[in-house]
Amino acid sequence: MELAIDTSTDFCGIGLSHQGETIAEKAWHSGQSHTVELVPNIVRLLDQVKISPQSLHAVFVAKGPGSFNGLRVGISTAKGLAFALKIPLVGISTLEIEAYPFAFTKLPICPIHNAGRGEVAAALYLQNNDWRCITPEHITTADTLCQQIRRRTLFCGEIPPHVIEQLQQRLGRHAIIPDPAARLRHACYMAALGWQRLNRGQYDNPASLQPLYLRQPPITQRKVK
Repeated sequence: MELAIDTSTDFCGIGLSHQGETIAEKAWHSGQSHTVELVPNIVRLLDQVKISPQSLHAVFVAKGPGSFNGLRVGISTAKGLAFALKIPLVGISTLEIEAYPFAFTKLPICPIHNAGRGEVAAALYLQNNDWRCITPEHITTADTLCQQIRRRTLFCGEIPPHVIEQLQQRLGRHAIIPDPAARLRHACYMAALGWQRLNRGQYDNPASLQPLYLRQPPITQRKVK
């Protein structure tokens, strides 16, 4: 059994899978309550499937980009389980989890998240002979994205409404944007990606895995008296 954990944003998800095939999953809107909600929900999901933590053979975790506190909670929980149970840990990009459901389209897939300050976090994926990342996660603007698009591209993820409007106005038919429900992240896709990496021997070191912050969180400087 594998456990998938995603606390990248206000929308959270967990799932239990067997060799990458999801058996049970739970998604909820957490807001800023990741710390108090994650572990109880994991316990409830394990109870629902009637297994103990000792039945887990791997942990998959969304590593970002995303919210500072959300990623810390998810990754620290995943690390704790991996250390305690002595099982492999696999970190997966949050943007990749959002892009993977649309691999079947054979189109370039661009997941987008709000990054604040008028910018967005984005990446580019494509399923051709194999699933691959064309452009790694980076900070950019909607205007720059529009200038770079030369062919029909599917946009997904938690796209801010004003960015959707700009993509549609600037790109027209070149911009394919699924309905919001289709763009929600699901643990089942993380489970599939995690299992693929597990089979390739691509584990992460629990001691060194860090959240993927594309912009360093603001740190308040101590006032000098």
